[in-house]
Order: sequence, then structure tokens, then C-alpha cells
Amino acid sequence: MHGMRTVLTAERLWDGTRLLERPVVEIEGGRIAAISTRAAGDLPIGARVLDFPGATLAPAFFDIHIHGAMGHDIMEASPEALAAIGSFLARHGTGSYLATTVTSPLDATLRSLNGLAKQLALPPVAGQTQAIGIHLEGPFLSHAKRGVQPAEYLLAPDIAIFDRLFDAAEGRIRLMTLAPELPGAVELTAHATARGVRVSLGHSNATAAEARAAIAAGAVCATHTFNAMRSLDHREPGILGKVLTDDALYAELICDGMHVAPEMVMLWWKSKGPERAILVTDAISAAGMPDGEYHLGDVAVLVADGRATANGVLAGSLLTLDRSLTNFVEFTGASLEQALRLLTTNPAAMTGLGNKAGLLATGQPANLVAVDRNGTLVGSVVNGLHCSAK
Repeated sequence: MHGMRTVLTAERLWDGTRLLERPVVEIEGGRIAAISTRAAGDLPIGARVLDFPGATLAPAFFDIHIHGAMGHDIMEASPEALAAIGSFLARHGTGSYLATTVTSPLDATLRSLNGLAKQLALPPVAGQTQAIGIHLEGPFLSHAKRGVQPAEYLLAPDIAIFDRLFDAAEGRIRLMTLAPELPGAVELTAHATARGVRVSLGHSNATAAEARAAIAAGAVCATHTFNAMRSLDHREPGILGKVLTDDALYAELICDGMHVAPEMVMLWWKSKGPERAILVTDAISAAGMPDGEYHLGDVAVLVADGRATANGVLAGSLLTLDRSLTNFVEFTGASLEQALRLLTTNPAAMTGLGNKAGLLATGQPANLVAVDRNGTLVGSVVNGLHCSAK
């Protein structure tokens, strides 16, 4: 099999910037060897052809907020956990992700970050999605809006503690969720930003002024918009007023129909638009698993009828990004091309990882999806291997 080319064909291809009709994508050694069109000539001789009639080829999805899947939590940071999560994500069209932590005892978090750094340094495996960075969700979050993040391990923003976390992760933290109203949050925002970490506002009861101060210090995104945030009020717009009206700010959303009602998904879409909206899953270890009891970090989570809760509070989701795409198109009527940006080019631009995710170009790892007109996943290729969509 070595050296044999795989060729993908479909009705069209969206590479992250433009559309090509009747594309031909050649894959060799896990990378994209060539992108052309049918008009340019015949298919290569002796190649294995995968045709997706009527479908659009696009960059594989990039999930910047995911805690686990298949009974495994990112905090385990073991080869087994990441392999199980990686195989699951590959089948659902996600080609890269940020390994997302959860508030835990500091020494446990340092251990996890150290393990994740070692795993992230390994070469890619065909058919297995790899983390390309770490999203630190906690410990610098608000008590009032902690969701299920354990109160006893929340910490006030602290540059020295952040530096310990950053060093344990060998510099691989790419995104950090922070509550901007906490003492020291503005200083930490500036410090983290200077070290190349993107700061995302979330788990926050901030006023509009407090959110504005963190944005001025460098914050660029909002974590799961609407969830674990001060409610919108017409006299005190709060953090949400800033998130929805600041055109420079990117904003995540969990589009499972449970975390955010379809009307509010539409409000978010009208506010953030095709350049700044980012779809995430916030999926936990129970994703891809039957009902039962699971864990998010140290927190026991009950899963029943597609809902994950801890003490009655939503505890992440069971969502996959392919499902979030079809939900989003259904809720908003957005075009497929616009919707695809929310899972590819936008998260890549926000994180500064556009060289690793969110585009299709020769020489890049072969991470692609094929989706039909409704955005339903019909094929997924991760590191050159075709993974069955379902």
C-alpha cells in the first residue's frame, strides 16, 4: 500500500477561501499531494478513488473546546485516552482540536498538562485526530458562574501560577478561559497574551465595563456564549452585551439545541456573523457513549436522554461537530459555505493555528470532510485515512 495515492472527487471543494467545481484531491503519505479539477485532465492511473457525488469537500473541523469522548477525559492525558478520543473525533469529521482541561487541584492540573505536552509532541497517526494545542478552562473562573467547575479548586488570577501551568504544558497552551471581573484578570490577560496564549472571556458575571477592560488588555474570544454568563440586561448589558456587539471578538457557541435555544443561536449568528462565530462541542467523556454515570475531571456527571448534568446543572455536552453543523444550518438557514467557516477558518484564525488547521493546501496533512447540501457528514479523512462517517 505504501506510496499508493488516494484520490478524492466530489461536486465541489471549499478550501477555506474559495470554491472549486469538480475537484480532484490527491493524497499521498498522509498529506495533500495535489489539488486540481476534473477539467485539468484524467484521474491519476492506479490510484484508489473515493468519490462523493453531490458533496462538498472542505477542511476537517477544528474543535477548540472539548473535554473528552468514548468514556475518556482529556485530564487523563494518557496515550489510551487520547487515542480513543482521537478515533472518535476522526469518525465525526474533526481533524484537530484543543485538548481542554477543567478546574481541578493545581497539582493534578500540572500533571495533566505535562502528560498532554508529551502526547502533543508525537507524530500524527492515520485516522486519529490529534490535539494541536491546549485550552485551559479554569482555574481562573467566577464562583457565581462556575457551572459545574468545582468551587474549591477555583483560583484568583495569578501570573506566577499561570507561568507554572504554561511551563508544565511546555508552552502548548493556546487558549485560556478567564473571568474578566476577578482581581488580577486584566493583568493576567495582558501577560498570557504576551506569551502567545489567546484569552477567552467566560464563566463570568462581569459587567460590560469589566469585559471591556479585559478586551482592551488583549482578550479575543468568548467561551460558550450565553452559558455560564451574566444574563443580558438592557441597562447593564454585562459581558454578553460586549460579546455580541464587539466586532473584533470571536465567540464560541454550543449548538446542540439544549445549551442555547434556536432563537438565541440566530441572535448570536446575526451578531457575530461568518467572520467571528465559532462552533464548539464542549463534549465530555460521555460523548459517543450510552446513558450512565461519567466524569468531567473529578466531577461525577449523570447522562440521561442526551443531557449531561451534575447536580442538575448542565455539564458539557454529548455533541459532535458534524451534528453541530447540521443543527446550525437548520436553526439559521446559513449557507453551507458560511457555516463551514465556523468549524474551520474561524477557530484557526482566532487561535493563530491557520498553518495547522482550517484550510486545504498542498503539503498540508490530509484532513478533509465531505458534506452534503444540508451539511450532513458523508466522509471524513484524517491524516490520510478515510474514516467511515458513522
